[in-house]
Amino acid sequence: MKPRRQNRIWLTIVPLYLFTIIFVAGPLIYMFVLSFLTRDEVWGVVNTFTLDNYAKILKPVYAQTFLESLKLAFATTLLTLAVGYPFGYFMARLSAKWKKLMMLLVVVPFWTSALMRMYGWIIIFQSNGLLDKLLMGLGITEDPLKLLYSYPAVLVGMVYSLLPFMILAVYSSVEKMDWSYIEAARDLGASRVQAFLTVTLKLTLPGILSGVILVFIPSMGLFFIADILGGGKIMLVGNLIRDQLMTTRDWPFAAALSVVLTVLTSLLIRLYRKITHTTELEGIL
Repeated sequence: MKPRRQNRIWLTIVPLYLFTIIFVAGPLIYMFVLSFLTRDEVWGVVNTFTLDNYAKILKPVYAQTFLESLKLAFATTLLTLAVGYPFGYFMARLSAKWKKLMMLLVVVPFWTSALMRMYGWIIIFQSNGLLDKLLMGLGITEDPLKLLYSYPAVLVGMVYSLLPFMILAVYSSVEKMDWSYIEAARDLGASRVQAFLTVTLKLTLPGILSGVILVFIPSMGLFFIADILGGGKIMLVGNLIRDQLMTTRDWPFAAALSVVLTVLTSLLIRLYRKITHTTELEGIL
């Protein structure tokens, strides 16, 4: 019986390992190796080792793109956290019936193409569009605003697209929280604000960090939002990688940019695991 069980276990594990090696480890290794090769003058790649692809990232034009992407990612993350944390927190406190309804409202946007939703924002932001008519009707503005193809439009598009990830991450963390700790803090004389800052915020920190990772990393690479709502005026790292692959055909440089993003992602995940592990140990102690 034992050999048969072991054979069954291997039959389930081997496909998983093969899938990981072929579709995860393989592309990552190829991308890493490609980033150290030289672009051919006409087409393709020359098997000549070089560090120029990484040195090229430090050029002002590309460094500025990285800086602008980081700024947009930080702004998007802060706004989604400011909106998503209260939403996820209070959603977790609702009754089962209202939880299902609110969860449905959060998930519904995923049923529609992201491109279609972005084009919907064009109708809202365009000159004399829905937003302009509303603001002028309320007497807040006198002339149409030029919001479309601007940084604020891209920021709104990013927040709108990534907000559900923050909400769901916070909701999951609050849902699992032991409320007896908050009750104990209140019994010991802590105010609602003190109990929130010292207990609730600390217990929901893993959810916050999960949401930050799920928002921060994609916001640097969602180039289609910058293209649609920014009109090509806002350049992100994702746009830069796309242009290197499709226009200039500089695949090694695109690979180097991708490696840098991968390293950044790995560092954030490492930080997340370290903080959550520390929080769990403190909870046990």
